[in-house]
Parts: sequence; C-alpha cells; structure tokens
Amino acid sequence: MKALKYILFLILILVIGLAIYIAVQPNSFDVTRTRTINAPQSVVYNNVIDFKNWESWSSWVEAKPETKITLSDKTEGIGGSYSWEDEDGVGIMNTIDTSPMHTISQDMQFGDFPKSDITWNFKPNNDGSTEVTWNISGKDLPFDFKIFSTLMGGMEKQIGPHFERGLEKLDSILIADMKKYSVNIEGVTQHGGGFYLYNTTSCKMSNFKEKMQEMLPKVGAYAIANNISMAGKPFVIYHKWDPENDAVMFSCCVPTTSKVITTEADIITGQLDPFKTVKTVLKGDYENLQEAWDKTMAYIETNNLVQTETGPMIESYLTDPISQPNPAEWITEIFIAIK
Repeated sequence: MKALKYILFLILILVIGLAIYIAVQPNSFDVTRTRTINAPQSVVYNNVIDFKNWESWSSWVEAKPETKITLSDKTEGIGGSYSWEDEDGVGIMNTIDTSPMHTISQDMQFGDFPKSDITWNFKPNNDGSTEVTWNISGKDLPFDFKIFSTLMGGMEKQIGPHFERGLEKLDSILIADMKKYSVNIEGVTQHGGGFYLYNTTSCKMSNFKEKMQEMLPKVGAYAIANNISMAGKPFVIYHKWDPENDAVMFSCCVPTTSKVITTEADIITGQLDPFKTVKTVLKGDYENLQEAWDKTMAYIETNNLVQTETGPMIESYLTDPISQPNPAEWITEIFIAIK
C-alpha cells in the first residue's frame, strides 16, 4: 500500500512537472521553408494562388490519401478558400491578401485551435527559376494547443517536413506541366498571304535560335518606331534547311496591313501570294517544333500531297513568351505550301 502511494506521488510529480514544462513553452510559433522552384515566377504564383491545385502537391494528402477536400465556389485569389477533413479534425484555409506574382497572405483554422497566419513569397531568379518561401506562424496559443504541440514534438517537427515535401512536389509538378505539348495537324487549308517586313540571313543550324532571337526583334522594333500597323503575329520563312551541311537560310518577318517602303537597307518589304497549305498547330515548347515538322512532312507523304518547290515554309509564333512564360501555353502554327 505504501509503495502504491509512492507511485501515485511520483505520477503526480510527473504530471505537475509536465504541466509546468508545457506552461512555460512559447506562446507563439514560426515555421519557414524556402526552395528554388524551376519555373518562372508567374507560373509558380498562378498555381499557388488557386486552391484547386493544392491537392496535387499537398504532402498531407500524400500521407493521408483518405483526406476529404472540399473546394469553395471561389478558389482563386482574395476570398478563395477550401476545407479538408481527416481523422484529426476539420480545417479551413482562406486567402486574405495578395501582391500579384510576389506575395500571398492566408489564414488557416484547424478545429478549435486559434488561427494561424500563412505567407508565401515568390522571388524571381536570373535563370528563370523562382525562390519560394512558405511560412506559417501563430501567437497567443492556449494551453491545450501547447499540450497538443508538445506531445507531437513541436510545430517545427510537425510542419517543417510537410512544407519541404510540398515544395518538392510543387517543383516536380510544375516542371512536368511545362513540358506538356500537343501537335495537331489541321490538314489542307488556304493561307491568305499578305505584305510583311523582313530581314534575311543564313547561318549554321546550331546558331539558328540565337540569330533568330537577334533578328526578329529588329524587324518588330522598326515597325513600332515607324508607326507601321502590324497585321498579325511574327513569323519565320525557311528558304533552306540543310542538316547535312549544317546550314539554314531564313527570313524573320512581321506582317503589315499594306506595302511599306522601308528606309533601312536590311529591313525589306515582301509579299506572300495566297497559297494552298498543310497547316499544323503546336501547343507547347519550341523544343517540340522538330516533331511537329516531321509529323507534317509525314502527313504530306501519307496523303500523296506534293510540296510546292518554291513555296513558303512558315513558322508563325502566336504567343509572346515574355507575356506568357509557361511554354506549355505557347502556340506555333506551321504552314507548308503544296500544289
């Protein structure tokens, strides 16, 4: 009996000691993780700002796939929210403020615990990647919350690994999404032709991209400087494509509404007569253009069509990569003249 009293006394001391230990724990917490995401700032921001994307990279859902996610009518931007439910309880997340492309402010309520503040920061890097910082903090924590946190090993241990895994998954998902593409051969159609400004050069195929990026802006800048109305998107006309000799000859063009008399020797006016063509549309990164060209050539051969010997072969760039940095959204049209 005496031994039992000692045991109960020791248990009481342990309980009191634990209570004191919990009571003196901080009344606030702050957990932060940062990761470089290999995607442009706007691509990362546009994913995170919309809660409908969160389930795909949530490490909590990955750990507990039975978690029930409920999206509200509004999921994107200020006022967007979603809730979840698992065996631990019910939580809700709200977006309360944003600085587009730069920061997101949110609050999170889990069960009867006090709300936590969440912030996201997106910092663009020179190489096109984005430094993403994800933070959660809370203050004025009640005793029962501190009991829960202490028994679970602290908020850093509970949340930190989830933030790390979530950012890792976000990175891999965005990389995969940006690589998505499609090639759609629309078949035989008619190209309307028209006037255009252009400059022409030839170079090694390995230098094509660099030369094109140098020349095309010059034509566009000339049109803008001279208040010339452009009739569509820029395009390239291929005059020669010779892989065996590592040579390509091409013109960088900007369509105009009428014939223009130019004042610079290297900016010339041209005209395309309307022509019959096979048209292909690539949606995706320019690195997939070779496949689009190969499929177009195969379509011509399979359907017993004949290319026009002197007819144009054109790539028309409908999307400006500066205003749309996600390559999965770039649209390029290919036209090959046929008889």
